[in-house]
Amino acid sequence: MLRIWGRINSTNVKKALWAAEEVGIPYENIPAGGAYGVVADASYRAMNPNGLVPTLEDNDLVLWESNTIVRYLAAQYGQSTLYIPDAARRAKAERWMDWSTSTLAAPFRDLFWNRVRMSEEQRDHAAMEKGLQACSKLFAIVDTALTTKPYLSGSDFGIGDIPVGCFAYAWFEMPIERPDLPNLQAWYERLKERPAYQKSVMTALT
Repeated sequence: MLRIWGRINSTNVKKALWAAEEVGIPYENIPAGGAYGVVADASYRAMNPNGLVPTLEDNDLVLWESNTIVRYLAAQYGQSTLYIPDAARRAKAERWMDWSTSTLAAPFRDLFWNRVRMSEEQRDHAAMEKGLQACSKLFAIVDTALTTKPYLSGSDFGIGDIPVGCFAYAWFEMPIERPDLPNLQAWYERLKERPAYQKSVMTALT
């Protein structure tokens, strides 16, 4: 059986779990990272030398890097669901995957960790506010992109929606003041209707 190592409150692990649910492949989720430990064990480091999550095992194949895992699951098991055969359309969708990692993840981490994972005494309020302002501007870019299409992947849901969609859940569920971004909100509401999103992403923020 396919195995996905990682704790379910990790945004990156949620990507892999959501993709697996969308393509309908049976899998086992093995908690790892954070309070679960495991990632420092020699056996885990043999699979993933970074000591991070998620890690995917599919028979003899071992993969790490969450976006790579999503791409693999789509190509291997999601030909009729997640995968986008046309190279140009697929590239347009995949750019949002890479953008979420290269551009959105860092300011979002400053916001999320200070707002959700730290106590009032631990918070760096300046970093939290800076993260909030940066994320507001970045999600405005997503909002503009969704002006002419229902999904970041185009006319249909696809791999391009998964990474940003995982961040979007925390963005809308955190007790913060958000700018009014109607296209982003409508897209988020569409994601919330997906059973795979409900199961894999819409879990308690911790």
